[in-house]
Amino acid sequence: MIGYVTLGTNDLPRAAAFYDALAGHFGLGRMMDTEAFIAWGEWGGAPGIAATLPFDGQAATVGNGVMVALEVKAPEAVHAVYDIAMAHGGSCEGAPGPRGEDGFYAAYFRDPDGNKLNAFCMIAAETPA
Repeated sequence: MIGYVTLGTNDLPRAAAFYDALAGHFGLGRMMDTEAFIAWGEWGGAPGIAATLPFDGQAATVGNGVMVALEVKAPEAVHAVYDIAMAHGGSCEGAPGPRGEDGFYAAYFRDPDGNKLNAFCMIAAETPA
């Protein structure tokens, strides 16, 4: 159902460097690139992500309660995405680790504009010995 998610930015070159690095981890590149908007993904593939200067010319602001979740296959990939985010101007909102007892493993971070994202995977719940 979801085609792509767009996040506002006040500094498109800075956002481009951040999302180029994240998209590269997933083996993806830019699929649209204009002076005000860049989208990463693959035409006909899974949902993509975009960064844009707001169309109305006002400052981009962060939506309270809004988060983009990036699914990966294993905890090692959660750590890799988190490390990429931190190395490219992101800020920590929750270091990689298990969340709860249902096999949800995630890391939470913000992009340089303050938009919240996470990287997550589902892992097999440990069975008692």
